[in-house]
Amino acid sequence: MEPTHLFELVIAMFLAIIALHYAAHRLGLPPSVALLTGGASLAFVPGLPAISIDPGLVLVIFLPPLLMDGAWSIAAGRLRRHVIGIASLAVGAVLFTCAVVAVVAHLIFPSLPWAACAALGAIVAPPDAVAARAVLQRVRLPRRLQILLEGESLLNDASGLVLFRFAVAAAATGAFSAGEAAGSFLVLALGGAVVGIVVGTAWYKLVRRLGDEYLIIAASVLLGWIAYLLGEQLHVSGVIATVTAGLIMSWHQHTVLSAAMRMRGISFWTVMIFLMEAAVFILIGLSLRDVVERGGGFATVIATMGLPMLAILVALVLARFAWVFAADFVIRLCTALGFTRSAPLGVGGATVLSWAGVRGVVTLALALSLPEGFPGRDFILVTAFAVILGTVLIQGTTLGRVIAWARLVEPESERARLTMSQAEAAMAQAQFGIVQSLAYDAEGKLIHPQLLERYQRRATSIVDYAERTEHYVPMLHAHFDVVLEAVATGRRELIRLHRAGEIDDETLRELERDLDLEELSAISAKA
Repeated sequence: MEPTHLFELVIAMFLAIIALHYAAHRLGLPPSVALLTGGASLAFVPGLPAISIDPGLVLVIFLPPLLMDGAWSIAAGRLRRHVIGIASLAVGAVLFTCAVVAVVAHLIFPSLPWAACAALGAIVAPPDAVAARAVLQRVRLPRRLQILLEGESLLNDASGLVLFRFAVAAAATGAFSAGEAAGSFLVLALGGAVVGIVVGTAWYKLVRRLGDEYLIIAASVLLGWIAYLLGEQLHVSGVIATVTAGLIMSWHQHTVLSAAMRMRGISFWTVMIFLMEAAVFILIGLSLRDVVERGGGFATVIATMGLPMLAILVALVLARFAWVFAADFVIRLCTALGFTRSAPLGVGGATVLSWAGVRGVVTLALALSLPEGFPGRDFILVTAFAVILGTVLIQGTTLGRVIAWARLVEPESERARLTMSQAEAAMAQAQFGIVQSLAYDAEGKLIHPQLLERYQRRATSIVDYAERTEHYVPMLHAHFDVVLEAVATGRRELIRLHRAGEIDDETLRELERDLDLEELSAISAKA
């Protein structure tokens, strides 16, 4: 394919992303479902060339920034608090699911070597970070479940990749050592963490010296790829390296990035991640044609592999349910015996956590990376796609209903000690304190009366609002409705002045930025 035609296909893909997202919004569907089915439909458009995905390239392009985005936005404090639960899902659940799928696959196809069955289990076991984010963005979960799912999606790819590599090596050599695999995983994880710490620390020191906000934003965008590639080059976990570097960047960004850097950087980053997430699902859908052709066509695939694929999908889902409910029972038992104060998830929480295991790009990339001639390669590839399609279409579209059925309640232990209003009151009191100390000159003369009055009034009103939030909410909404209308009127007048030639472009941009900030502030305060 000529480079120009390839670029035209990329542009067409992005146009399809916009159209499919819009259709999903109008139909009330998760965007991932629309993108996946849309990509699968486009794969069979007459005249469209077959899309062949390089699995290694897909992982390198898409996985690091998407992992970085998850690490950037995750709550580090809750991540530490729930590290055991996250490890249980990211390592224990992946190992258990891999074993269950391998046993089921071997029962269905006794002639398939155990190493090949284990490779299939490793491919489909880890829920995908991209798919999980796409589903979780449309639902609201208690903080504990949210952090468990986010933390699992960030770390379980490392478990799946290690299991996959050992399964492929075992198929090639006929030998497997559980002790060697465990030791290798420990080395890969610890090595990845060290690489991530080094890269994240280097970023922290660099941005403090660069000075230019665009250079800092560019360095921040590149951080995920640098950590991942360096980790892979050193033969440790690139996934762990990326997540660790992202957590360091997330922790320090509040102190080393200015407000302008944060606003501009987040705006650029949000659009980039949106396009990359959407492109992943489109590419997965487009790969269906190649998968079906390898299996001998739709009719052959359904006739010869339909029931085995369904059995693997059911085993996959049931294995996650079994692990989550067993872990929750252990927590309940330990709590009853006084060994821990952790509250169990309960039936509703465990059901939601079990049902949220959606697979995506990592599953497909691992399946596509199987070497030619690998035992059962076509079956594994078709099954991997079926698992992605089934979990996204079934679990992704019904997760919201499952959450509504569960009627989840935020445990008291997971709630912050201060509400947002109380935090605003504390911040306003601190601001008033520093203004009060600086409002007088050395002789004690008041030199900033308006500032002092403004911050005193603000501190008093916010404290009062925090104490009587329910009383003030209707008035607050009405107040900011007026503010937003005033902003809109000011914007119309500003544009009229510019169109009439009475102000230049520079004035337009400066005043428009002020209006934008005022509008964002009003929308945030009203939310």
